[in-house]
Amino acid sequence: MATDYDELRSEVKESQATTLQAFQSDTSTSDARSVVRDLDEFEALDDVLVPGGEFIAEELIVEVLPQADDEFTCYSCFLVRHRSQIAREKAGHAYCQECEA
Repeated sequence: MATDYDELRSEVKESQATTLQAFQSDTSTSDARSVVRDLDEFEALDDVLVPGGEFIAEELIVEVLPQADDEFTCYSCFLVRHRSQIAREKAGHAYCQECEA
């Protein structure tokens, strides 16, 4: 007798049917208003809480320095590097040694 190995086994068919029925019954209980309400609540919490659940009321102050005369920005990785790390220049764009390796 030939066996069709592409056919699903009976226990897999039953578990898929059970899962589909559970999903359909679960989604029928929630309506669009409750989903929108839940999303609004989560968005409101995003503004206040960080992943650890604590409130941070401090501002981060970062001093941004301009690019120095002996530095360049790699056209491939966009990192600011020292001029000694230029591997090549092409069409007015400089590339670092790491990007050329």
